[in-house]
Amino acid sequence: MKVIHYCQHVLGMGHFFRSLEIARALDREEVIFVAGGERPDQPLPPNVEYRQLPGLCMNENFGGIMPTDADRELGEVKEERTATLFKIFEEEKPDVFLIELFPFGRKAFRFELLPILDAIKKGRFGDVKVICSLRDILVERDDGGKHEARVVKYLNKYFDLLLIHSDPKIAALDETFQVFDQIRIPCQYTGFAARKPAKNVRDKIRADLRVSDHDKLLIASAGGGKVGGPLMQSVLESFIKLPPQNSKLLMLSGPFLDDDKFETLRSTASGHDSITIKRFAADFTDLLTAGDAMISMAGYNTCMDILTSQIPAAVLPFAQNHEQRMRAERIAKYIPLGILESNEQSAMTKAMHTLLSRERTAADHGIDLEGARNSAELIRKLRII
Repeated sequence: MKVIHYCQHVLGMGHFFRSLEIARALDREEVIFVAGGERPDQPLPPNVEYRQLPGLCMNENFGGIMPTDADRELGEVKEERTATLFKIFEEEKPDVFLIELFPFGRKAFRFELLPILDAIKKGRFGDVKVICSLRDILVERDDGGKHEARVVKYLNKYFDLLLIHSDPKIAALDETFQVFDQIRIPCQYTGFAARKPAKNVRDKIRADLRVSDHDKLLIASAGGGKVGGPLMQSVLESFIKLPPQNSKLLMLSGPFLDDDKFETLRSTASGHDSITIKRFAADFTDLLTAGDAMISMAGYNTCMDILTSQIPAAVLPFAQNHEQRMRAERIAKYIPLGILESNEQSAMTKAMHTLLSRERTAADHGIDLEGARNSAELIRKLRII
């Protein structure tokens, strides 16, 4: 079976990594992974062929999309992307078109998706099943229901299946999508699509990082980095002011943090041998098994990484919408997850003291984290039917 998997991330990296995990689970299938954001430095599974569309991302005011290449015009990039997407379909003739988030999000990319969906519906590429791959919690919208009506229209017209990557006891879709009962296509909860850390790597990673058995390793992550700068600065300044102790800090700023902000972090940390600052770590999930505590944002993938690694953690939810806070508060009912209300140094210092004094304890939280594997099986079953 051949799958074209479309994923467009515009702000963070969560959409990319969740999609990649599902592609990995489709290990018996040929996956053409079509992406339109900046590509993280991440190894791909052997069954995945990566196709890069001309890049588009969110502008700095979150008011629309813009080319990742500042020398290009938006209209020119849109035309090239649309033509490229059609060319891929003509060449590959897929069995399945798996679309991440749309039509629940990515309205700005209707220019390239609706023409393809219309062509699929007319049979231009043969019998292609169309599937929506959706995360757990939707961002709130205040438009009088226009967005939800449009989502239902597109789902019922173009799609064959909706996969919801959530455990409904944590987040059910009808909580953030009020007209769920108007969806006429099959809808399946898959569990959360979580990355799995490698086994028995803690000692090797700690040795590579020069962290002794007596040291406590605090990991701070800003996800993609576009909105995590203030958190990183607060973590860094708070750690520097901690009383002397056997602790080390590994900071991952995210690949999309502005260069000047990254250099400010490095300048602030200069002279502190206990602090390491990197932009990105491809083995992030493995790193968490080597750490003793973590402070981060509360995006989908980060929360899943906390659950799979069971690292003591505190999160600062993104304040611009309710998604991250809702997820963190729900998960905190099952594990001792700290939720920060601000990035002020007093709150950050208190959180660090609490986390670094805790010990790792393995616990069965009972949250379904098999979303990638379950998604792959549901996709295969749909193609057989």
